[in-house]
Amino acid sequence: MKLNVTIPVFNEERRLERGIRRLAPFLAETLTCDYELVIADNASTDGTPDIARRLAEEFPRTRVVRIEAKGRGGALRHVWLSSDAEVCSYMDVDLSSDLASFPELVQVVASGGADLAVGSRLLQTEGTQRSWQRELLSRGYNGLLRAAFGVRFSDAQCGFKAISRRAAQTLLPLVENNHWFFDTELLVLAEKAGFRIHDLPVRWQEDRDSTVKVLRTVGEDLRGIVRLRRRLKGLFSQPGVVGTRRRAEAASVPVLSKP
Repeated sequence: MKLNVTIPVFNEERRLERGIRRLAPFLAETLTCDYELVIADNASTDGTPDIARRLAEEFPRTRVVRIEAKGRGGALRHVWLSSDAEVCSYMDVDLSSDLASFPELVQVVASGGADLAVGSRLLQTEGTQRSWQRELLSRGYNGLLRAAFGVRFSDAQCGFKAISRRAAQTLLPLVENNHWFFDTELLVLAEKAGFRIHDLPVRWQEDRDSTVKVLRTVGEDLRGIVRLRRRLKGLFSQPGVVGTRRRAEAASVPVLSKP
């Protein structure tokens, strides 16, 4: 099995080197399968590209992909659709989610136990450190998703996810958002189309130096919910959309094998 591990970055010159110097040795020591570590630079204007290239030269199996447009979702779509890996994954550059959970995140997809695996900060309270404001926003947002779409996954926006190649090739062309709402849209579409989502409790430590603009992200997410609700009825009434997981299984996309 081949695994793709993508780190999407935009203007992360302060955190990129620290993150990769921690992650690259962890992957080399922990993984027994073939893998690639991809730094997906989505239109950085600071020193991020130079740092990324230097790190790629230093660490084996590491490469840099430059996307000339801002947006985490667009960067992930570009890298995942062009990868030949059977399982694709990503995590945020700050590595807030406990890396000890990463092998399980990948294994549940590689073994065929789920089509997507998502880290959840809301199922694991012991060892999780975050401000009460972010905790409240996160729980409120995921509660809103359950009310609006009837979904069962618990934490849409945790930057710690894995997806099978089959699911990625089927779902990513349907996802319209290229920014922070990308994760939510991907998971809602996946559940509605019958793909299996595994919630994995993870310990999480908030990065006080995060570059995420909370209020801007909340605004984008609320607009995304309204748009997606309007879109879903028409999308899933189209012939060929409902049951996409069953058709993907019958297609020529390679079936996953255990690492």
